[in-house]
Amino acid sequence: MSRKLLVTGNMGYIGPVLLKHLNSSAHCEYEVIGYDTGYFAHCITTLEGLPERFLHAQYFGDLREFDSSLLAGVDTVVHLAAISNDPIGNAFAEVTRAINIDASVAIARMAKAAGVRRFVFSSSCSVYGAGSNQACDENATLNPLTPYAISKIAMEESLARICDENFSAVCLRFATACGMSDRLRLDLVLNDFVACTLAKGKIEILSDGTPWRPLIHVDDMARAIEWGILAESEEPFLAVNCGSDAWNYQIKDLAFAVAAEIPETEVSINNDAMPDNRSYKVDFTRFTELAEGFTPIVTLKEAIDGLRSGLERIGFDDRNFRESNLMRLQMLRRHVDRGSLSDDLRWFTP
Repeated sequence: MSRKLLVTGNMGYIGPVLLKHLNSSAHCEYEVIGYDTGYFAHCITTLEGLPERFLHAQYFGDLREFDSSLLAGVDTVVHLAAISNDPIGNAFAEVTRAINIDASVAIARMAKAAGVRRFVFSSSCSVYGAGSNQACDENATLNPLTPYAISKIAMEESLARICDENFSAVCLRFATACGMSDRLRLDLVLNDFVACTLAKGKIEILSDGTPWRPLIHVDDMARAIEWGILAESEEPFLAVNCGSDAWNYQIKDLAFAVAAEIPETEVSINNDAMPDNRSYKVDFTRFTELAEGFTPIVTLKEAIDGLRSGLERIGFDDRNFRESNLMRLQMLRRHVDRGSLSDDLRWFTP
């Protein structure tokens, strides 16, 4: 069995891991093409070559100007492209709406018109926002607190409206990502903590450490996406929490887990910080039932060890990494400040 895939946003954090996973899949043979605007193309954190070596073709372009001819013969679209995470969404709220909602919905409609059968959407557990004390299942009240989370809900709702017997969508509400990637992000909680430890010997928690977060390793995200590609469903639209019940953690517990794996690490908690209302636990029962053979297998210890060894391999020792290119908001601001990107994050061309 062979499938032709279009992966949007393949040059981000998840894309390189996904491409490597699909290239070695035992379930299916894939012909994969990528589409990305290239904001973070140069933010490489590997010594093994460009992640795009696993692609059949790489196309560059703004999602807002997508060329529908690229969908010819495509069986499945994996939509990773987005203005991603809360700080960027807050800083570029209008761009977040334009890309994460307007352009993304337009691509889904183009895909349907082109005969694409499946649309796999990278959604987020952040749609639950300020959750209750109970773990949120897929029927829980959605309570988004940021433009990023709002955009994920809007895209899900739009997909639900356009799906039919010929065009299905799987929305994977991912837990907070973590783990080593060939384009690593350090603006993710566990990744930040390991980087702090290696650069400073100290983990600085910017909150009081009590908020709950579900986590998922990026390797397990890639496996879940493949399930989304292959899954058979009686319903044309499916939104499912994607992660593991065992990976619901309080922020402070993650810090102490990192300290336990990397000796002589100090943990500093900011007890005077403003409350972080983005606290939620998530119920992943449905994903566990539906995705047998594709559910998370990476342990927290393995995630920490992988980050540590990956960062050491590239010689990471940047004490000021929160101002570096490995923080996505900082990278976008540098592009804008240098005059490479406009305020609405479009590339200036000579």
